[in-house]
Amino acid sequence: MHWDEEDDEGDEPEVPSFPDLAKQVQTMIQSLGGAVFPKLNWSAPKDTAWISSSGSLKCQNFEEISLLLKASDNLIHDLCHAFDSCNDKSRERPAQFVLALRKWYDLRPEMEFRGFVRGKLLVGICQREVTGFYATLVGREDELEDMIASFFDVNVREVFGGEDYTFDVYLTKDLRVKLLDFNPWGGSTLPLLFSWDELEQNYAKVLGRLNGDGLSDDDLCLEVGRRMNLLESGKEEQTVVEETVVESTDLDPVHGSNGMTINAQRREVSRRVEFRVVRSEGLVQPGLRVGTGVPIDFVNQGAWEDIIKREAEKEAREQEKERTAGGG
Repeated sequence: MHWDEEDDEGDEPEVPSFPDLAKQVQTMIQSLGGAVFPKLNWSAPKDTAWISSSGSLKCQNFEEISLLLKASDNLIHDLCHAFDSCNDKSRERPAQFVLALRKWYDLRPEMEFRGFVRGKLLVGICQREVTGFYATLVGREDELEDMIASFFDVNVREVFGGEDYTFDVYLTKDLRVKLLDFNPWGGSTLPLLFSWDELEQNYAKVLGRLNGDGLSDDDLCLEVGRRMNLLESGKEEQTVVEETVVESTDLDPVHGSNGMTINAQRREVSRRVEFRVVRSEGLVQPGLRVGTGVPIDFVNQGAWEDIIKREAEKEAREQEKERTAGGG
């Protein structure tokens, strides 16, 4: 037996370092005001916010970013299973990986919302932070829906390339709408206060209302786009693009040729979008990951009670073993 070899095997492994990348990231952090929100390709490491010193994704140096990225299951999904939900999947991983750093803003969670788009039609909007009840939102659903739907019609519907997706927005204190992010329809995207079945039903209802005009399904999306263009004719909307944020600053009612406001005409096209918020303390949802890290989608399928029951039975068995061992 060679003791020297065993001692060598016990040495701590060499920790990889990336000095050039770290220097570049630190330079970018300083250029963005000293604090950033990190994201890789599609996903942010939200599932590891609990291990940061701030309890959030606010990062001020390369080491904090590395800590969040290395521990995140969300990012493992991006790296290894990005296309699992695609019907025409041809590969598992993206062709390249991108670390995106966004300037950090202290946002009010109650003013973040998610819109759901199917076939280029907005079929639902809901509160994005579903783990809390915000009384200030109750009773403002129509007002908030008008602002978000108007923003979508002008800045997203014909600008974004997809047909089925979700988008997240933030409403500032002076009620400007800012676009935060896009996510795919279904798959790993959370429907939050909806279920995907409900959103599909909403889409069918919108199609039914629009088909009342005698349109075929094949021509429906083209007709919706045509109507939106007509509604917007003669209106100039100020749009600002800054640091991947689209901002709409003109939200005052504008009248069309028939005297109706643009918002009223939009509603004539697609009727009112279903808008949901948490309406009482008793209706808050569990966090994105609860207990042992079970995704909220699994919780919504009614399996959480079974998990709790199994955990309780396991703990009871372990306690029984301890009592038996102590008595022996």
